[in-house]
Amino acid sequence: MSAASTAESADFRGPLDITRAATVVLDAESTVIGWSPAASELLGYGPSDALGRPLTTFLSVRPAGGTLPAEASGAAGPGPGPPSLVGNEIHVARTRDGRELLVATATCPLPGAAGASGPGTPDRILVAAEVEALLHWESRIALLQGLATQSPVGLAIYDTDLRLSWSNTAYEREMGQPLAAFRGKRAEELYGAGSFVTPGYPHTLAGVMRQVLDTGEPVLDLHFRGQPPSDPGRDHLWSCAYYRLEDAHGHALGVCEDAFDITDRYQVQERLTLLVEAGRRIGTVLDVATTAEEIAEVAVPDFAATVRVDVTRAAVTGETAAVGSPADMTLLRVAERSAPGSGTPDPGLPASGSTETGRPDPYRPGASPTVTDSPDPGRPDTGPTGSGPTGSGPTGSGPTATARGPGGTNSPGGPRQPYPPVDYPPGSPQNRSLSSGGLVLDEGTLVVPLRTGGGILGLVTFDRGEGSDTSGRTPGPDRATTFDNGEVALADELAARAAVCIDNARRYTRERTASLALQRQLLPHHLPPQSAVETAYRYLPADDVTGVGGDWFDVIPLSGTRVGLVVGDVVGHGLQAAATMGRLRTSVRAFAQLDMAPDELLTRLDDLVGQPAEDRSDACGGAVETYDVTTGATCLYAVYDPVSRRCVMARAGHLPPAIVGPGGEVSFPDLPAGPPLGLGGLPFESMEIDLPVGSLLALFTDGLVEARDHDIGRGLDTLGQVLGDRSASLEELCDRAVSELVPGGTSADDTALLLVRTRALGADRVADWELTAEPVSVGRARELATGQLEAWGLEELVFATQLVVSELVTNAVRYAGGPLGLRLIRDRTLVCEVADTGHTSPHLRHSAADDEGGRGLFIVAQLVQRWGTRYTPTGKTIWTEQALPPAEAG
Repeated sequence: MSAASTAESADFRGPLDITRAATVVLDAESTVIGWSPAASELLGYGPSDALGRPLTTFLSVRPAGGTLPAEASGAAGPGPGPPSLVGNEIHVARTRDGRELLVATATCPLPGAAGASGPGTPDRILVAAEVEALLHWESRIALLQGLATQSPVGLAIYDTDLRLSWSNTAYEREMGQPLAAFRGKRAEELYGAGSFVTPGYPHTLAGVMRQVLDTGEPVLDLHFRGQPPSDPGRDHLWSCAYYRLEDAHGHALGVCEDAFDITDRYQVQERLTLLVEAGRRIGTVLDVATTAEEIAEVAVPDFAATVRVDVTRAAVTGETAAVGSPADMTLLRVAERSAPGSGTPDPGLPASGSTETGRPDPYRPGASPTVTDSPDPGRPDTGPTGSGPTGSGPTGSGPTATARGPGGTNSPGGPRQPYPPVDYPPGSPQNRSLSSGGLVLDEGTLVVPLRTGGGILGLVTFDRGEGSDTSGRTPGPDRATTFDNGEVALADELAARAAVCIDNARRYTRERTASLALQRQLLPHHLPPQSAVETAYRYLPADDVTGVGGDWFDVIPLSGTRVGLVVGDVVGHGLQAAATMGRLRTSVRAFAQLDMAPDELLTRLDDLVGQPAEDRSDACGGAVETYDVTTGATCLYAVYDPVSRRCVMARAGHLPPAIVGPGGEVSFPDLPAGPPLGLGGLPFESMEIDLPVGSLLALFTDGLVEARDHDIGRGLDTLGQVLGDRSASLEELCDRAVSELVPGGTSADDTALLLVRTRALGADRVADWELTAEPVSVGRARELATGQLEAWGLEELVFATQLVVSELVTNAVRYAGGPLGLRLIRDRTLVCEVADTGHTSPHLRHSAADDEGGRGLFIVAQLVQRWGTRYTPTGKTIWTEQALPPAEAG
């Protein structure tokens, strides 16, 4: 805008002002006797052309065409002119160049002109201006009038001393009194407790206005927070603008303040921001307690002074949401958060600070809850030597000190302290909400149920503390103590979002609990002591995000005091992987009991894995389209014989074991790598290794040695360094391996580690003989067995052992060939073995009354705990086990 335009727009003199308008002096006969320069500019006639001529020469009532222009059509009626031009007459003026102008005129009689009314004597003055200019000026005047009386924006003028000199009607409404009552007061006297919250500017009214006065630079959209005198006790927020007022010479006259109350808009924006923040922060993990803590963190202190989240016991444990009588639901206090200096009495918990069980209430100030230590990652949870796997990881820390959860710190999915039950008395807002199933607003307390799927998962209590807090302090005058309709809707939306997240967490907890229960039931709960080996293990399921998986391990007692060692890995995680793992583990145990060699066992297992892809179908007879997690599973199976101190092993796509010799040297044997299970096509090969007494054998899955930040080679090197310490116990080696290779206690894949230290049976506990395949060998075998049992002090077993040896040697002589082998092993049981060169196994059967034979093996089966057949490259071995006498067994 140019300087001329700015000056013109700032000139509020009316177009009919005598200093601006076209002015004509008339005598009593309406003859022009005076002509101003403005009249010459408007009509184009000079004074010499206009003086002495009648006024009608220049002005006429009607234009040449007989109608007024559209702008003045209102003057054609009975009124004197358009509504905005009332009091003025409308004429058509003819300019010197023949144009017609629509002008408004006003006449003012001259004093004393009534007594001297002759020609040439001044009688009156006529002023004229274009109608368009007059209408424009009057619209500006209407604008000023509207700002003063009708505008919702508060306007105030402060002089150079920053005293209020004028304000409009909106400002008076904010003050709650007329202008005369507060004119001349300083800004601090009107809003002394308020301040600007916009950063980068002075905080006080005087500071901002003094800055504008000094610099002349206007400021726009400063946010001022304070309490107007018309609404004490409630904070308002204004958007303010300030600019300096100057006279025609540029001298400062004061400061003008424009202030618009944006409290409602700001509250809506705050609520929208809170909803956005809730969507971002609530439900970050699939954990009920963490989700409850998150809603408390979001709502305090911006929305409420105290938030309490009570969740049903069913939701915490992952059960189905309660849909029956509210009286059947047990609510647990899962999360509570209060703003500093806030807090109101809790009707749901005892006022004494203790729960009904007598234990300290961890929610109450001053209580000292006991935090149960989390077990080490993967350490068996019963007994120090490995009695059962666990899926617990290291505990994490809670949100903040003010977000108080039972038992202090918790980590999602980890062990938690029991949450205290809450019991709300009849008539309380919480009890009414449970009874009605809807939200309840009771002064400064708002209770919203957590509803989902027709059931109630719990309650969220938002409290603004209308009364004094627990320390006796009353809330500040600027804090809202109740909830309006918008805030009630916001609380309902927050609770609805939290309910969905809690329900998702509940469902996840249920599924994960089922998966863990299934997996733990399928994994060994207790590894019985073995004479052949000393064992220790760690099992770490995958982290809470991916859930449980399909890694497994087992130690299987075999005949002849041998032991089977197995570790495997199923592709994927979750319930399907855990079920597949259980099926494979059960199959391995079944095949191992048949005394199969490792390569044969893996071949049978590979055939079993390949069958479901072809035979499996759903209940409706259709093919199941889900991914088969069985195919691609890996397995390592080894058999160790403490008598020969030899170990035979084979693998199906699995990592080879680590072997640590008695001197601490670590090696990874070049075990032939068979294909993963279910792929077929290639045979499995076994390798036999001599293991000196005290050797360490480590079987593990890839989750232990492979991670995102390093490859398998680096993990194997680290594992070898850990296992090379011969002075450490197996339990210590397990702990070190887990801490070094799985620092956080959890990984993206399941981790299984089985450590085995070999032993050997002494020569004094094993006796063997070679016999010929002749009938005389039967008596010789009885004599040898009897003598050995007497030497061992097992006279009580002589009779039964003689019968067993007689039957087995007789069958070998009759149906097989020599040479024959007889071996007795004194271990936790008495093992009797007869080996021959035959490849047919005897079968137990019931003989008829008239049968001459067939009863010997039946009698043997009644005398021993168990018996079986083990095939060897040169034939077979029939073995039996008898329980030792109680004194010897102890």
